[in-house]
Amino acid sequence: MDSNPMDPRKTEVRLAALADIHFTRSSQGSLQGVLTQAAAAADILLLAGDLTSYGLPDEAQLLVRELTAAAKIPVIAVLGNHEYESGKEGEVASILAESGVRVLDGEPYELMGVGFAGVKGFGGGFDRRALEPWGEATMKQFVHDAVQETLKLGSALGRIRAERRVVLLHYSPIRATVEGEPLEIFPFMGSSRLEEPIDRYRVNVVFHGHAHHGRPEGRTRGGVQVFNVGMSLLQRHYPDRPPFRLFTLPLVRGPARQEGASEAFGSHVP
Repeated sequence: MDSNPMDPRKTEVRLAALADIHFTRSSQGSLQGVLTQAAAAADILLLAGDLTSYGLPDEAQLLVRELTAAAKIPVIAVLGNHEYESGKEGEVASILAESGVRVLDGEPYELMGVGFAGVKGFGGGFDRRALEPWGEATMKQFVHDAVQETLKLGSALGRIRAERRVVLLHYSPIRATVEGEPLEIFPFMGSSRLEEPIDRYRVNVVFHGHAHHGRPEGRTRGGVQVFNVGMSLLQRHYPDRPPFRLFTLPLVRGPARQEGASEAFGSHVP
């Protein structure tokens, strides 16, 4: 995967984002076409979690081979809940990192004039129906984990000095992109606590996965675009397009703004 340093003449950065690959031993060869298309269309590839099916190191090794063969651009990723299934998430993250993937978990990363902040995120529900830390210790711990992910995201965003800011999550920060999932599992799809730092730091765009039956896009209360980039969701909604979201982010001087950003699927947006 190419480190691809920034060309000082560059006026925009093209991002290709996808999530919920769920790579297994039987997946070998299945991603090469998608990754090749993404690498041809974009400057940076973003992977929004659930990269493996069971969080096993051998799944990560096989995925790395696929990425190395096809994705000749920088890759930035966060882990998803599936990476935690076997208790080997540290090994999975190390395998990805050793291959050149930048795995984010609460630290900022700047590339090509864009600042990236990434965390897995967590559940907890949305808006006035969000869970509160009250009652049993188990419930308090659940909410505590959601708060900690939010604090990590805010800390990373606060340390970015680039004019443009991109957030990469696995869990959703808004209700809109999980609508379509059963109401009973909304508290496990994401947390609107994540929305607060996104709006406070005037993020330009957010990508997440996890909600396979949700909606492909929405906005925070502050107007930030949020895209659900789960592969199966994109395949279902846009069967005639490659299953990744292509987003073009103009690079400008001065404070980060949202005007002028554009998005598409599988092709360059001028």
